[in-house]
Amino acid sequence: MKGVGVIGELRHIAIQERISPAFGGRAFGDAGAYELLRGTAQLSADPAHALNAPIDLLDKAARDAAGRVVYEVDLCLLKPVDLARSNGWLFFEVLNRGSKRCLVRVNDAGPRNLPVALGDEGNGYLMREGYCIAWCGWQGDVLPGQGRMTARLPLVAETRRVREEFIVDAPGSVRAEMTEELDDRRFIARLTWPAASLDPAEASLTARQQERDPRGAPPGLAFRYRDDRHIEITRPDGLDRGAIFEFIYTARESAVMGLGMAAIRDVVSFLRNDAGPENPLAGSIRHTLCFGLSQSGRVIREFLHKGFNEDLQGRRVFDAMMPVIAGSRRSDVLQGFAQPGRYSRQHEDHAYGDDQFPFSYPTLDDPISGRRDGILARAEAAGVVPKLMHVDTDSEVWSARASLVATDTRGRDIAMPETVRLYLASGLPHGSYEAPDPRVVRHPVNRLHYGALVRALLPALRDWVEHGRPPPPSRFPSHAASGWQGIDAARAAFPSIPGAAFPARVNELRLMDHSEQPPREGPAYPVFVAAADADGNALGGWRHPLIEAALATWTGWNLRRAGFAEGALYSIAGSCLPFPREATLGDSRRPLNARYASREAWIARLRAACEVLLAERLLLQDDMDALLSTANILWERP
Repeated sequence: MKGVGVIGELRHIAIQERISPAFGGRAFGDAGAYELLRGTAQLSADPAHALNAPIDLLDKAARDAAGRVVYEVDLCLLKPVDLARSNGWLFFEVLNRGSKRCLVRVNDAGPRNLPVALGDEGNGYLMREGYCIAWCGWQGDVLPGQGRMTARLPLVAETRRVREEFIVDAPGSVRAEMTEELDDRRFIARLTWPAASLDPAEASLTARQQERDPRGAPPGLAFRYRDDRHIEITRPDGLDRGAIFEFIYTARESAVMGLGMAAIRDVVSFLRNDAGPENPLAGSIRHTLCFGLSQSGRVIREFLHKGFNEDLQGRRVFDAMMPVIAGSRRSDVLQGFAQPGRYSRQHEDHAYGDDQFPFSYPTLDDPISGRRDGILARAEAAGVVPKLMHVDTDSEVWSARASLVATDTRGRDIAMPETVRLYLASGLPHGSYEAPDPRVVRHPVNRLHYGALVRALLPALRDWVEHGRPPPPSRFPSHAASGWQGIDAARAAFPSIPGAAFPARVNELRLMDHSEQPPREGPAYPVFVAAADADGNALGGWRHPLIEAALATWTGWNLRRAGFAEGALYSIAGSCLPFPREATLGDSRRPLNARYASREAWIARLRAACEVLLAERLLLQDDMDALLSTANILWERP
């Protein structure tokens, strides 16, 4: 290929399918019609290159005659049929477990891994803006199927102790790729990496009801290997369906998972810089933006921290980055035997290795770990710092220690670099497109989402990069503004609401030694939650108009119901606790009839809240109009 040796380590792109036009031929403003291209990218990596040094096991992988490690990833592009009509930006989304999510959240579309039919574009926002959108496989343990994009990474034969956790929850609600329930006592669990031995004596299984309970082997707990990738677990009496099962074993083989980071770097560098005919976007890309939510947002932070925003020619890969709903976590994808689909929450997968220092962007000293580091440190040293907007919700405050993004490890406010803005969507949940099973959670589910905030920030981010116009100031709690408090103070201030309960704990964090399994705990880090108003609605960030003109208490936390580890935080779900229509015994919140003289008075308050955000460049006119068009329905049912 013409670009080999010039544009990093991308050897060949093969476009195997072109659907043109997509979306039934719909035209999107100045950008016109779009088309979808699907194919593969073959890449290689030099184990001796300094920028590949963070990739564990790369030095042990098989090499070709030139001493390179060769691998292949899926590739997908959405672009204007006429490239000259694009806005000159590559919008690269880091896939979430092999699935596309930007159209779900930014375009309010349904979850489609092959978005080509009319309707799959949702509101069409990213297309109307004229982006070229790209995805490539990066996660080496993603199972094929359901349109997921995968990466074929080399395997290395090596042994290492590996830990897996499983929670059964309600019948039928378990993740199909991890567990399969046989009956009310037995289930099959899938292991991420194959076992080195099928001798049960070389592995251990423990169970505990709550995350902080001691690990143990209660009577009746048992397991047997089905094969080297599956175990059958028998649940003991006395533990409910929210219990945590922890399996530790020796695995014999791992993919070189960190090559996924190199794939993102080298694919984007090629699409941006290569002028040859093999590049489907040749000559059209002036700027690059990296977007990712949840798992993908954590990967973005790790990508930046470990120096991957510098390509192999020393150029900046991404001019702009928007990690969304990542909290203070990163990803352990660079490690051998990694499980990057897992992430720490208060109850589930609490002790996985995606959440250790550094937590924030400036370089800081951490007296707890004894380290000095920052997520931007390597990019600053290489001169490849992007403009960055970090977006979290209230769920990340509770379940992802988002306070550590804005405070140091002594608990004090920290100043962000001029290239960073922080935005917290107060009272909003992590996501609303995968609702929790109502059998498991205690409270009605919060279905508000942060799409309107992201849509408002994207043009400001482009303007920041292209013209140097400062974006809206950060909207994140601080101690200086009395925006953070401890959980005990938050509990004391929370209103009395019949049938509602307040969390017993936040997702706490300790220094962890992952060199042994289970990991050894060290000292605790200070973690705060957002202060709230008298209704229990969080303050100190971007307030959705439906929170500013409230009809309910909206939170980023929900609790597990009796029978499912009662009282623990349920993953990353939120709660919606509607205000009473009139004064109600035991409810300390003002009823609706004391807040708003009429439906029209409430709509006027809602409109005013929208207009404030509109003036601050934190809401678009289209989103204001769409929200107000549903106001009559929302008044009847928040």
